[in-house]
Amino acid sequence: MTTGLKKNRKKRGHVSAGHGRIGKHRKHPGGRGNAGGMHHHRILFDKYHPGYFGKVEIKDKATPENAPLIDVTQLGYFKVLGKDLLIDCAVAVEC
Repeated sequence: MTTGLKKNRKKRGHVSAGHGRIGKHRKHPGGRGNAGGMHHHRILFDKYHPGYFGKVEIKDKATPENAPLIDVTQLGYFKVLGKDLLIDCAVAVEC
C-alpha cells in the first residue's frame, strides 16, 4: 500500500494521532500475554474464562451398588495388589 493511502496521513496535524495524551501508546501497558489474571485483569478472566485459576478436584469413581463383593481372606489372601487386569466389570474387594 502506498504511503498516501495509509491511515496515518489522516492523523497528520492531530497531536496524539488517536492514541490519547494521558494513557499514551506504549509498549505493553497491561503486561504481556495473560499477565495480571489474578490482579488487574481479574474481571476479564472471571467473565470470559471462569474456572481458569484453581485446582481441579479428582473425583473417585463410585463402585456400583450391584458390583460383586469378593472377600479375599476366605480365599487365603491377605493383601491385594493392583497389578494385572482381572476382569472388565467393577468389583468391590474386602480384605
